[in-house]
Parts: sequence; structure tokens; C-alpha cells
Amino acid sequence: MSERLYLRLDDDPLHGPEASAPAGTLQSFDVAAPLRRHVSHILLCRETIPEGHEVLERVLPDGAVRLIFNLGDAPSASEGAGEPVEAIGASTAPAMVRLRSRIEGLCVTLRPGAAAALLGMPAGEIGGTAVHLDALWRGEGAELLERIAEARDDAARIALLGAALQRRLLASEASPQLSAAMHAAQRIAASGGRLPLREVAAALGIGERRLQQLFHEHVGLSPRAWSRLARLHACLRALRQQQTPAWAELALDGGFYDQSHLVNEFRALCGITPTEFLGHRISGSSKTAA
Repeated sequence: MSERLYLRLDDDPLHGPEASAPAGTLQSFDVAAPLRRHVSHILLCRETIPEGHEVLERVLPDGAVRLIFNLGDAPSASEGAGEPVEAIGASTAPAMVRLRSRIEGLCVTLRPGAAAALLGMPAGEIGGTAVHLDALWRGEGAELLERIAEARDDAARIALLGAALQRRLLASEASPQLSAAMHAAQRIAASGGRLPLREVAAALGIGERRLQQLFHEHVGLSPRAWSRLARLHACLRALRQQQTPAWAELALDGGFYDQSHLVNEFRALCGITPTEFLGHRISGSSKTAA
């Protein structure tokens, strides 16, 4: 079994140096204007794993909620088969995904703070888990997947998916807290996770307890967990610019207490050390399984 690394960054949703997915397996589609406030990316994945082989893909956490529509053999986070259509909650843990046979599917990445409107329930209710979309959409998930599978081409599939998401947004109750949650998540991300939560709450004119509630409902993680991920992703972006990182300096610049704190956070959030991450990245850049 081969293992590879995969990470989506907002400025590169396909695969830059942090992902070792084979070239040409991912395609990004424009998000329709009515959905852009709620949807960050729509990706199509197509890949064929040779018969009798399996790829174990380590997907690093980014705190996003995703909707997955599998048209081929559904990837799985366990020994069993994956769900054909599912919602994947926000998480601070890496997912070890097994890829087998013919992989083909659509992935909708929701913007931080926008999940509740499309899920029909608080994002925190599915945090760290994957659930069949029918459990949230009352049977409409499997029906939509069937219509997507029968569409004549990729453009028609994206149009069907976009129209279905727009209908759900129109049917959902507008939440006055949505903008506040999105604004708070964006401020924390822009600061690289270094903005004190009391300042985030004060900027919104609310208390820290209310900030916790907003994040549970609309983001799916606690503000502190979101800050940890924001700090990690700021560090990953900095690593893009360094062939031989000065780890102590990188740690301090990224808001970590010291190099040990950086290493511990890498292990906790990625399941690997920074050095192991670089090893994955180098092997991925040469298209060699890690």
C-alpha cells in the first residue's frame, strides 16, 4: 500500500507542493455567483487505482465542512466502503482515506461560518464525523446524486449541483448570526491564529461565550480549535517559501511558543512531524509514493 499527503489551501485548492495527488486527477469549477458567499470551491476528482492496489491518503485538516457526491467507488476512512453521498464535518484531525478502484466524485467545500444554512442544522452537530447526506436532507442527497450521475457531461453535473444548493439556501431561514460567524472566522484566519479571542468577541460586540456558540453553530469547531488550524496553515504557507526551514525562527514567527510547541502541534493536527511533512512533500513533487 502506498501513502500520500493531501492538503487544500484556500489560495491553491488543487494541489501545489503540499499535495501528492497525481497531476490531472483534480479539476476546479467556478462557483456560481449566488453561491459564492457560502461555497469556497467545487472540485471534481477522477482517478483509477490499479486492480489489487490501494492508496492511503493522509488529508490534513483545514476546518472546512464538505459535501461529497461519489459517482465511482467511494473512498473510505475505514476498512469498509464509503458512503455514496455524505457531509463531512469540520475537524482538527487528519483523515486517513483509502482509495480503491475507480474514483470519481464532486466535492463542495463550504466557507467557514456558512455550513449551517446548507446542512439544515448546526455545523457542530457533525463535527469530526461523516454522515450520509440523506440524514440531513431527508432523502434528497441520494436523489440528487442519481440525477448528477445521469447528467450528460461535467458542465451539466455542476449546473444540477449548483441549482440544488441554491434551492436549499432559498429554503433555509436567514440567520442574522451568519455574517458575524463568517467575519470572526475570517479575522482569525487573516491573523494566522494569533488574534486573541477576547478581541474577536469585542469586535463583534459580544462575549466570548456567545462567540463559542456562534462557532459551534456556523463553523463546526470551537474558536480556539479554529485558531490552532489558522496558525498551522500560516506555518504551511511559510514553508512554501523555504527549502531548508529554520524551524526555531519559523516557530516564533508563526506564533508558537518555541520549536517544541510547533512540533507538538504538527503531530496533534497532522499526525506527522514537520520533518515528515517535508518528506511527504518532496516525494509528492517527484510523483513518487511516500
